[in-house]
Amino acid sequence: MKKLKVIEDFNFTTGPRYIREGANSGEEFRINVLYPKVKEAITNKCVLEIDLDGAAGYGTSFLEEAFGGLIRENNLSYNAINSHIKIISTEEEYLIEDIDEYMKDAQNEKDKSN
Repeated sequence: MKKLKVIEDFNFTTGPRYIREGANSGEEFRINVLYPKVKEAITNKCVLEIDLDGAAGYGTSFLEEAFGGLIRENNLSYNAINSHIKIISTEEEYLIEDIDEYMKDAQNEKDKSN
C-alpha cells in the first residue's frame, strides 16, 4: 500500500480552491501531489492511503477541487478512484464522507454532460 500524508507531502496549512486565489490550494495539491499518486495507484493496481490528519483544517473548496477535480479535470472515474484510495481521517471523520460526495457529484456532472 502506498501512502500520502497531506502534512508531509503537501503542507500543514491548506488554502483556497484555485492556485490564482492563494497558496496551498486544492488545485495545486491535486496537480502536484494527489493526481500523480492516484494515477500511479491505478496503474499499479494498488491502494493509496491518503491521511488527512494533522493539518490545520480543510476548506470545502480545497477538498472539492482536489478530489472532485480528479474526475472533472483529470478525467478519472469515480469507480477507478474509489477502488484505489483509502482516506484516513481520525480527527475529522466526516471528511471521508464529504470527499466521497464531492467525487460522486463530479461523476454525476460528468455523466450528464456526456
